[in-house]
Amino acid sequence: MSSAIQLSERPVRESAAAQARPAQVRRAETAPSAGTQAIRAVSRLAWRAFKPTVVIALFLLLWQLAPTLGLVDEVFLPPFSVVAQAFADLVASGEMWTHISASLNRSLAGYSLALVAGIPVGIAIAWYKPVADFLNPILELFRNTAALALLPVFLLILGIGETSKVAIVVYASFFPILLNTITGVRTVDPLLVKSAASLGFSPLRLFQKVILPAALPSIFTGLRMAAASSILVLLAAEMFGARAGLGYLITAAQQNFAIPNMYAGILAISLLGLAFNGLLVALERRLSRWRAPANA
Repeated sequence: MSSAIQLSERPVRESAAAQARPAQVRRAETAPSAGTQAIRAVSRLAWRAFKPTVVIALFLLLWQLAPTLGLVDEVFLPPFSVVAQAFADLVASGEMWTHISASLNRSLAGYSLALVAGIPVGIAIAWYKPVADFLNPILELFRNTAALALLPVFLLILGIGETSKVAIVVYASFFPILLNTITGVRTVDPLLVKSAASLGFSPLRLFQKVILPAALPSIFTGLRMAAASSILVLLAAEMFGARAGLGYLITAAQQNFAIPNMYAGILAISLLGLAFNGLLVALERRLSRWRAPANA
């Protein structure tokens, strides 16, 4: 009888002892090991890199198979392998770099001028109401006028040389930078501004430590939009009176029915845009290291 009572009490004592163990010990037993965590982290990084690669590979495979299988006319859409060979030939001959450097120089010149003008003007409009009241009417007028609609005006006034091409890039890039800078400055948390002012920050210090860091995400959104706009309008401008540039390459190849070269020029534009966007994203991350991660 006593042995039966001891046997029945043993599980109770064991369960009580298990509950009495420290919580840290129980968490340590259930937590994954360091090796498991490292494998999971590597797997997540590999999957992040693998996903866009798969999508691009499927697109290129479809491009390769569609003309090969007769789904589209091979004359007007050559297989990707033919376009890649044409791209390699243009690179080997140096012609591709000539056109890329011409377009890049024009785009960077106009983009830099828009950047230098757009951010200060946007800050002034967002921070000082008299400046906004004075400039808003004329800015609203030009903001709603497409850059490509004004391309003939730029060509008539500034000629078909480099000046008109750089000017149209400045015009197309200025407004995305301006509007996103205004939005970024105006949406800064007022509590942050009041807290910094109560701590005795000077206006310059307030702008440097509070306004500009808080507005950076919106400003960089404008910079990326402006980069895309600058390439778009530059290609249109290079189709008139240019002797070098990716827009000229595409137009000349189309007129001479060198269709693979035309697609090679389009591919170069895509790669240039991806590189430009990647550079801006990396720069934004470096300047915004103080921000908490999105998945934190």
